[in-house]
Amino acid sequence: MSASGTAAAGQVEHMLRQVTPGRYDVYEALLHALADPASGRIWMLLWNGRPGSPDAQYGNMEVDGVSYAPCVTSAQELSASGWNREHEVSGALDIARSLYPDRYGIWLNPHAPGGGVGIPWTDLRRIATGLDRMPAGPLRLSEPAVEIPQFYALLAQHAHRTPAVRSLRRAWVQPALGTPYLAIGLDLYDTGPQSVDAVRAMMQQSIPAVPDGLAVSTVAMSDAYDPVGMWLKAATRPFYDREAHAAPAPGGPGYGYPPAAPRTY
Repeated sequence: MSASGTAAAGQVEHMLRQVTPGRYDVYEALLHALADPASGRIWMLLWNGRPGSPDAQYGNMEVDGVSYAPCVTSAQELSASGWNREHEVSGALDIARSLYPDRYGIWLNPHAPGGGVGIPWTDLRRIATGLDRMPAGPLRLSEPAVEIPQFYALLAQHAHRTPAVRSLRRAWVQPALGTPYLAIGLDLYDTGPQSVDAVRAMMQQSIPAVPDGLAVSTVAMSDAYDPVGMWLKAATRPFYDREAHAAPAPGGPGYGYPPAAPRTY
C-alpha cells in the first residue's frame, strides 16, 4: 500500500479518536471517512459462518433499543478485541447499503476504552445514499413556528389542482449541522414520472410566496426510512388533505434516532 493509501486507511481511526459527545462536526467527518472507499474499510465480526458463506451472520448488540452490528476498524483492533470467531473485511459503504434497510447500525470498536462509537441506521442510510443529500442528525423536529400563511394557502390551492397529491404535511427541521429549514411532506397517490413532474411544478409555482432566506425542502411520505417523513407520519396532521382523513396521534421529536447516551451518535 502506498503512503497516501496508508494515510487514507487510518482516517477512520483518526476521526474515531476525536469524537466526543456534542462534537457533531467531528462525527460528521467520521461519517465522511467511512463513506470514502479509500478509507472506509471495517472488520465485521461474524457470529456464525465464514466470510462469503450462506450461513454467515454478523454479530448483534442492542443499545437503548437500537440494533447494531459490532465491528472493528483495523487488524490491530481486531487483535485487541480478543474476537476468536470469523470476521469479514468490507467497505463501510457496502455494509451501510446492506444493513440500513433492516434498521441495523454499526458499532465501531466496542472493546475500546469508553465503549467505542455507535453509528445508527439513520446515518448508515446517509452514507449509503449520499451524505450531502440528507441533513445531518440527530434532527430536532417540530411544528413550524414561522408564519407564512400565504405560502401554505397557495401550496394547498396548487395541490388541489394536482391530482397526484393526497395530502401535505409540514415540519421545521434543525439539523445537527447546517441551516434549519421547512420540510413539506408529500403524500402522493403514485410516484410515476408524470406525477413527479406535476408535483415539481406545484412546488415551483408556490415557492415565490416563501420569504427570502427561508430554505424549503420536500420529503416523500412513501419513504419508510426517512426520519423526517417518519416523524411527520407519527406527529403531525396534514395542512392539506384531499380526502380529509385524520392523521396519526402526535409523537415525540427525534424520530429514527436512538435516545441520547454516552458515546452514541
